[in-house]
Amino acid sequence: MEKDHLAYHETVDTHELLNLRTIGLLKSKLMQGVVFDQELRKLMQKNVETSIMDMKELKRLYPEKSPE
Repeated sequence: MEKDHLAYHETVDTHELLNLRTIGLLKSKLMQGVVFDQELRKLMQKNVETSIMDMKELKRLYPEKSPE
């Protein structure tokens, strides 16, 4: 049986994962301006790109509207 929505606990878990990735994205983005080491800056940029891809995937799973 296929469901077209997530259960409540799955929605909460998805929301928590989105928050975690958002915080990591913001931290990496902000710290890039302070870091002088180019290798570290490249790693931070890679983290930003990965976070954006992860967030897009999570948002695809996130419900548009609450189940009734």
